[in-house]
Amino acid sequence: MRNPIVAGNWKMNGSASFAAKMSQQVNVFAAGLNVEVVLSPPSVYLSQVQQAAESYSTAAQNVHFAASGAFTGEMSVSMLQDLGCEYVLVGHSERREMFAENEQFVAKKVAAVVGASLQPILCIGETLEQRHSGQAFDVVKQQLLSAISGLELTAGQLVIAYEPIWAIGTGETATPEQAQEIHSYIRGVLAEQVSAEMADKTRILYGGSVNAETASQLFSQPDIDGGLVGGASLKIEDFKNICSAAANR
Repeated sequence: MRNPIVAGNWKMNGSASFAAKMSQQVNVFAAGLNVEVVLSPPSVYLSQVQQAAESYSTAAQNVHFAASGAFTGEMSVSMLQDLGCEYVLVGHSERREMFAENEQFVAKKVAAVVGASLQPILCIGETLEQRHSGQAFDVVKQQLLSAISGLELTAGQLVIAYEPIWAIGTGETATPEQAQEIHSYIRGVLAEQVSAEMADKTRILYGGSVNAETASQLFSQPDIDGGLVGGASLKIEDFKNICSAAANR
């Protein structure tokens, strides 16, 4: 049985006081839940949130694949190791779209993260146009395989977040059946291209506008192992309810 995971991606939101309050509250409720809770604050608050962690893990929202160098504004995997960070978001649709991070760039990041013994949360997903034209399966397969090509992954080292781009920040959510269909397909690709053990132990999260109302139905699906939560992770009661739904799946 895969241990469920709920990751809260704060994106570019919050403050030092917000980070302190949220960390304290998450420590309290996460301690009694059978779910791995992950907080992913903006990089400026990552150290603060990591140092406060008792009942949750932390994830960086971004990383550069180079070990060091003239990359203004970037962070390396060794810097994240220094902070005690456990996870790194890689390939988020906002990074792909707004910062032109293509599949080659994403693959280099995944390799750097894995090489540092951190865990990538690899985000993959299709646009509305790709879904309507019947390309959803091909898109997620291509994104997945290009990101892990040539890597020697141990079973369970990779976390995947399926984020239908058309359902991010729009209030739209894929139906539980639509999400399960893609999650099952992703697991099948892992079984076929990597190994059955890898497929069985990889946690696949749903990342398309998860909220307290939709979480229970989504997490009841057999191949949905939790969620990558955006806006709802900024509201403590909503985030708590989502985490509870994952624990009760």
